[in-house]
Amino acid sequence: MTDLFWPGDERAGAHFTAEDFVGALLTVEEEWLGRGLDGRVDAEQLAMDAEAGGSPVIPLVRLLRERDEAAHRGLTSQDVVDSALMLMASAACADLRRDLAAVIDRLATLAVEHRGTPMVARTLTQHAVPTTFGFRVAAWLTAVLDADDDVVRLVFPRQVGGAAGTRAAIVELGRELPPDVPRWHTTRAPVTRLGDALVGCTDACARIANDVLTMSRPEIGELAEGTGGGSSTMPGKANPVLSVLIRRAALTTPQLASTLHLAAAQQVDDRADGAWHAEWATLRDLVRRTLVAASQAVDLVTGLRVDGDRMAATLAAAGDAVLAEQRSLSDHPAPTYLGDAAAYVDHVVARAAGRPA
Repeated sequence: MTDLFWPGDERAGAHFTAEDFVGALLTVEEEWLGRGLDGRVDAEQLAMDAEAGGSPVIPLVRLLRERDEAAHRGLTSQDVVDSALMLMASAACADLRRDLAAVIDRLATLAVEHRGTPMVARTLTQHAVPTTFGFRVAAWLTAVLDADDDVVRLVFPRQVGGAAGTRAAIVELGRELPPDVPRWHTTRAPVTRLGDALVGCTDACARIANDVLTMSRPEIGELAEGTGGGSSTMPGKANPVLSVLIRRAALTTPQLASTLHLAAAQQVDDRADGAWHAEWATLRDLVRRTLVAASQAVDLVTGLRVDGDRMAATLAAAGDAVLAEQRSLSDHPAPTYLGDAAAYVDHVVARAAGRPA
């Protein structure tokens, strides 16, 4: 899948495409039926037919019952859509974690390599105190590890509630389900938690990209992307395009997650009137944009160029001003005083090595 309005969208592969959605809907129906439902389903035609009932499941069931009259018995449309969304989300998050793992591994290596590379820390855009680039990378790594932890904690429950969550038809059919199996037609925590975890991933990727954007400015020149992007009017320009596109994602995904929360807050009765429908395309965009950003983050950190000499020169040029904190605490501050920065780097790298598989 490509999207001219979102360069790089193809990095998200087939996740949450129309074809992926149809395939997931079919999988849910087949698993419930207990046997396969042969034949092709045209995604475009299904989309055209979905408006009349407000759901793609209604025309899908008409088609499936031509093949097997028992298809869909006991379920409702929301059971199938919710289960399909969770099925797709589970697969997407598995791929997302692979990219996060690649980012984590590369950042851990960078943190160790630059554990003692001196640079000036900046607070509120100004020079502050001495630090190391390894310490900065450890901060990036912490954010990605936190994001990965949130993805690991996600659950992707199936929805089996029947028309209003009572499972009346399911009981009538003699099918038994444990009473503690969740019925979340109007309690949307599985969706909002997914949205929050995805935004956490774009936040973490943007944490890296924002520093690269700042530190690759020519007047700073401490970092550079491995392969800069070109300009339509200035052929010699090397723009930090990966960082720009990652930042683009982080500027838009929070609003998508807020839509999911708004939809959750607008649930009514036993099946919602529009709030549920608002989730589908929102999740599609949120999932795909997060996958794209994570993939771009892999390329960014893999090709990142670090100019340690420039970092040291900037620190030296800052002079004694960056030692003001140490002077306030001691009459004889070490000129390169770094506190326990190295220990923090070691701690974060160890955390990365012990993360869940």
